[in-house]
Amino acid sequence: MTDSTDSTASATGTASTEDSICRRLVGRTAVITGAGSGIGLATARRLASEGAHVVCGDVDETRGKAAADELGGIFVKVDVTDPEQVEALFKAAYDTYGSVDIAFNNAGISPPDDDSILETGLDAWKRVQEVNLTSVYLCCKAAIPYMRRQGKGSIINTASFVARMGAATSQISYTASKGGVLAMSRELGVQFAREGIRVNALCPGPVNTPLLQELFAKDPERAARRLVHIPLGRFAEATEIAAAVAFLASDDSSFVNATDFLVDGGISGAYVTPL
Repeated sequence: MTDSTDSTASATGTASTEDSICRRLVGRTAVITGAGSGIGLATARRLASEGAHVVCGDVDETRGKAAADELGGIFVKVDVTDPEQVEALFKAAYDTYGSVDIAFNNAGISPPDDDSILETGLDAWKRVQEVNLTSVYLCCKAAIPYMRRQGKGSIINTASFVARMGAATSQISYTASKGGVLAMSRELGVQFAREGIRVNALCPGPVNTPLLQELFAKDPERAARRLVHIPLGRFAEATEIAAAVAFLASDDSSFVNATDFLVDGGISGAYVTPL
């Protein structure tokens, strides 16, 4: 976590950050898409540290396999827009560990050709919708039957704070896709609640990931313009988003369902930000 707590034990006997992590997920199986980098990798590490078996899904075989090897999990190469590959991902989780308890449907893209509606072409629109929204539909469709048989499960779908707010610096297809993730998560959470399945949409603010760094390296002025609107005065770290996923995956959030879980540094609550 990116707070002022030292990561080592102090002279007064304060536990280290790693030691203080609860092991709330011992024996549970977590399927994570986009597990090779960014939020997905940070979450795989966090869930593994809490005792979960991690199934790392990623289109990048090198990064995905490295994550699985590091965490003692399994890697499944998956194009999240392909129904058969998505089915194979969740089947591999069940066949290996005997359950599908957590699905963190996180894979997504934010390409530079997704811009204002006046500039974004139909091909760019469709590509973002396929990766960001259709993939979540496919992952939920694959995960829910396993969870229904178990009578329990937690699905966390990565949306965004832009599902709740409009932006003048638009990424029109990205924003629309994340709004769709939010609406779909809400509906699934209501539909399957009485079968023990919770579905929530995680809505991060801007996160300091390679994807964001690449985007803003090309346009520092755009980065500065966005940063000024965050009351905390910084972007989130991937570990902070991972902590929120771990909460939603655990029984600590047993009455949190069909909602948008904002982790945005106060952006969506601000009229003006402090000087």
